[in-house]
Order: sequence, then C-alpha cells, then structure tokens
Amino acid sequence: MSKKAIGFMDSGVGGLTVAKLAMQELQNENIAYLGDEARLPYGEKSKEEIQQYSLQIANFLIEKEDIKMLVIACNTATSYALDYLRKHLLIPVIGVVNPGSIAAVNNTKTNRVGLIATNGTVKSGAYEQAINRINNNIEVFSQGCPRFVPMVENQEYKDAKKQEMVDDDLSTINTDNVDTLILGCTHFPIMREMIQKSVGDSVKLIDPGYETVKQIKTILQQHHLENDEVGDVTYSFYTTGDADNFNQVANEWLNYEVHAKHLPIKELEEL
Repeated sequence: MSKKAIGFMDSGVGGLTVAKLAMQELQNENIAYLGDEARLPYGEKSKEEIQQYSLQIANFLIEKEDIKMLVIACNTATSYALDYLRKHLLIPVIGVVNPGSIAAVNNTKTNRVGLIATNGTVKSGAYEQAINRINNNIEVFSQGCPRFVPMVENQEYKDAKKQEMVDDDLSTINTDNVDTLILGCTHFPIMREMIQKSVGDSVKLIDPGYETVKQIKTILQQHHLENDEVGDVTYSFYTTGDADNFNQVANEWLNYEVHAKHLPIKELEEL
C-alpha cells in the first residue's frame, strides 16, 4: 500500500481528461498534475525536445510530490518519450497510446480505424505500430489536427462558429469510411461534441483515457502501490502557463475547484 500520489503530465489542460477519469475510478488515490502550457504545443516540437521536457517534468513531480508512478497523459509525449522515461526513472511509467490502440481494435467492425492527433503523434507512427502489433489487418487513417489544441487551451471549444473549422479539418477522415475514430490527443475529448457532430453518430469515438485508467489500476495492483486507506485525498495542480486560465478550464472540466500553482520554466530547466 502507498499513500504517495500518482503523477500526471501533459503539454497543457488536455491531460485533465485522463486525470478526471482517474479521480472518478481511483477515489482513494492522491494525484499530482503538471501541464506544460508555456511550451505548448508539443506536437510541433522535436523528439529530443519532448524527451527533455518530459524528463524535467518527471523529475519535478518526483522531487516535489514524491509520486509513486507517472502517467504520460499526452499522446505526443507518449509517442516520443515513454521508453526514454522508463530507462531514466525508477517508478512505473505508462502512456496513453497502447491503451487507446487496444480500445480501437476491440471496437472496430470494419477494420478501418481513424486517428486524429497532433502532427507529432501522427509523424511518430506510434498508433499504427501499436494497432498493427495487435491486428495487422486493420487499416489506420491518420490526420493531424494542430488547430484543435489551441482551440481547447483558448477555451474556444464551445464556440459554434468553430464547427466549420472542425468540419474542414476532419474532411479527410470523413471520406475514409472509418467506423472508429481515436481521439489521439488528450485535449480532444474536451471538444468531443464538435468532433462527433462532424463525423456523424455512426463513428465510434475512442477516448484512450478510459483504457489508460484500467492500466493504471493494473500497474498499482502489480506493484502493490494501491492506497487502500479510505479518507481525504489530495489533488495538486501545476502549470507553466497562466494559472487563471488553467483553473478556468480545469474547474469546468473536472467540476472541482482547482487552484493550480504557476511553475516557472526556469525551475524545470534546473532539474
């Protein structure tokens, strides 16, 4: 048993979609979350930069929050830094790509799976590789949607006027006749309604966060890290960006009063 927190990292507020599910399903667990909004978007960064940023964040959460495991709640960071962090850290590290791939394989009936993600995640080919390791008969149709992340970070995901832009960015996916679509960026579930409206109700949207939380449970059990003590839990939030903006999105999404602490990039770079 361990009362230590589970660490979550993301390029911004998107990883809150995974943290929210963890808060619902792992109600005894303490959580420490860091959103690196000052260096967003990760999808346009190099592999080396993402690995460097991810290790800095991991080291901060280990030193400041004494986390017992790390969840990379970012598809791009998972694609480029999962193996890298596992080599450098002594705690369990999981990402969101493999869980999302498993869910997509289990849901598709036509073996035609769509993926929308950042350009970095698409370029990495991580989802295609993970899916084809499970079932190499599945075709994966990938589309980079770099405009979606700023839409969420800038709180424009409820603006009906943005629907036309979403439709335009998903036009290729709509012509691929997929029956399953992976939301391959943790920001995207926040704008789920707009995406579903664009692709139609016949397409099953896959949020990798659900399968990721299942994997968190499994890892905690395997390593005997569950917090079995019922009582008050602690949720800590950090952002390298504007704390007020982070809090506004987080409060609405989590239905929880968040008081994120601003973390200067300089403090991360010194780790």
